[in-house]
Amino acid sequence: MRLVFAGTPETAVPALEALLGSDHEVVAVVTRPDARAGRGRTLHPSPVKAVALERGIEVLTPTSPKDPDFQARLREIAPDACPVVAYGALLPREVLDVPTHGWVNLHFSVLPAWRGAAPVQRAIMAGDEATGATTFVIEEGLDTGPVLGVMTETIRAGDTSGTLLDRLAHAGAGLLVATMDGLASGDLVPVPQPAEGVSHAAKLTTADAQVTWATPAYAVDRHVRGCTPAPGAWTTFRGERLGLGPITLADASVAAGADGAALAPGEILATKRAVHVGTAAGAVTLGEVRPQGKKPMAAADWARGVRIDAGEAFAGATTLS
Repeated sequence: MRLVFAGTPETAVPALEALLGSDHEVVAVVTRPDARAGRGRTLHPSPVKAVALERGIEVLTPTSPKDPDFQARLREIAPDACPVVAYGALLPREVLDVPTHGWVNLHFSVLPAWRGAAPVQRAIMAGDEATGATTFVIEEGLDTGPVLGVMTETIRAGDTSGTLLDRLAHAGAGLLVATMDGLASGDLVPVPQPAEGVSHAAKLTTADAQVTWATPAYAVDRHVRGCTPAPGAWTTFRGERLGLGPITLADASVAAGADGAALAPGEILATKRAVHVGTAAGAVTLGEVRPQGKKPMAAADWARGVRIDAGEAFAGATTLS
């Protein structure tokens, strides 16, 4: 089939490369316009655009899919299908109607669970044991279209949203190619999503990433892993923000305050080699931290530098979010 691929971030690259290695023809790529990044705020192409240019594929970068020139060019190309992975813009009806087999999205959850912008992050934060990826036909509702294919993936104990998304991006690439194969052969029939089991995965904001220490240790662990690498979990110490990398559940024998009692929520216990923090139930051990305006460092190194007093605590210790 003649395909127009739509995608923007690094997460979409495995799917594009898989389609380029398939029996289908990727005749053009749609991606978001170049964005400014880095200290110099220079313009950089999206990862998908960079791959397309290397392969000599036509690249379309409309400011909005409503752009009449973009829509006219899409109709000229006349694709059989438009596979999509994290493109980043809503598609109007005029665009959805162009390809014969529609726009087919690779979404990183088992729909109808976790519809929305942050399905991987929300699945980890909710404590789900498994997730997956779904291919479905895009319609005007948010991730509501009929399903074409599904795969599942176990969420491992140490998974961050970054590591899990990387696995899903590569495994999901094969699912997307298989979906294109099934559409080409006529073997695939779209199946409506069930009405039960719907959950929503709103985009995570920086405010969402603040750790609430008045929750159990396992919930703090999931929260930090779900927010890693973006938007990045954080807490507040002496009025300044402190970024938190992945943490571990602390051994109960070492997570006690100065008086020998269990650490209070947010209370910090720094030893020569580790930094432990109390929660509503149990304690956690910090890994890497990022002080405001500084590079990441080991938590123990940070603690030695700031000289933590007995009984000091991180902010957010007593208020549930």
